[in-house]
Amino acid sequence: MFPPDMAMGPSCCFCTASQRTGRSEAQGPGAHKAGGEAGGGARTTRASRRQARGLGRLGSQSIQMGCSRTGVLSTGGGPEGIWDKEVLDTEYRFSWRYQLWEFQSRFHVVAVDLRGYGSSDAPQDVDCYTMDLLMTDIQDVILGLGYSKCILVAHDWGALLAWNFSIYYPSLVERMVIVSAAPMSVYQDYSIRHIGQFFRSNYVFLFQLPWLPEKLLSMSDFQILKTTLTHRKRGIPHLTPNELEAFLYDFSQPGGLTGPLNYYRNLFRNFPLEPQELATPTLLLWGAKDTYFDQGLVGAISSRFVPGRLEAHILPGMGHWIPQSNPREMHEYMWAFLRDLLD
Repeated sequence: MFPPDMAMGPSCCFCTASQRTGRSEAQGPGAHKAGGEAGGGARTTRASRRQARGLGRLGSQSIQMGCSRTGVLSTGGGPEGIWDKEVLDTEYRFSWRYQLWEFQSRFHVVAVDLRGYGSSDAPQDVDCYTMDLLMTDIQDVILGLGYSKCILVAHDWGALLAWNFSIYYPSLVERMVIVSAAPMSVYQDYSIRHIGQFFRSNYVFLFQLPWLPEKLLSMSDFQILKTTLTHRKRGIPHLTPNELEAFLYDFSQPGGLTGPLNYYRNLFRNFPLEPQELATPTLLLWGAKDTYFDQGLVGAISSRFVPGRLEAHILPGMGHWIPQSNPREMHEYMWAFLRDLLD
């Protein structure tokens, strides 16, 4: 079974104007990832996929971080926000289109393609996707944009990174909004004790193999990904043909699947994980009909938190893709959670 979360989905953070550091290495819209346009098979659909992923008048730029370059998409003139990329979650900055528009009136919101995604550099070596390197990438984006603190918002794989980031760099995260994901140490312990969750994640073991996952996922013009994204129960509800093409665009580029899959190939490097205490004030949203993660994970997450720092909600009738399937409800919870920061 191939779930929709095969990539690091975007996450987002907002930084108040008073938290500006004055440092910024952002490049103009003309900066781009080396490699040029796509070549090879499926050329007839790539032009439409490129067109479908447009997001109107949002500002696009890239940030140079050492030897690598990270693409960002921003909107709004208020405090700064940053949305990270997930790993093979078939989500990238396009998947935050509703939140980018919703919060631009009060925040400067930035959607980020982490390494391996979209306009960011995509090294093919699996050693380029270790957790330490991914954490440093997020740190460099925040500081590179000129901010010293943020509100980090993340879904699925991107949320896994956000959980870790709040532990690695607690001073950089003022608050978090997490959707449909548990910290890796919680997920590890829960899966060992609940065999049902273990079997829901069996695809992870296939993704450890070299080249074969890329071959399977790209067959018949990425039919497995298409089926996963449009599935009646497990896919994104009401996904239009243009939106589907937008999601497939980056994966259809040469080597476009290897970067996201390399996140999975690094997954077991740090196992077993020690329990970690969680202290960053966090809003956790969980769909009651999520077919990929047990509701019991919410209780397991709560048990690791410093009392009073977690606000968790299990949302009736909602599935895994809340940022896209139920943006209005998600926005209501987010505005309430952030209200005191806007006073």
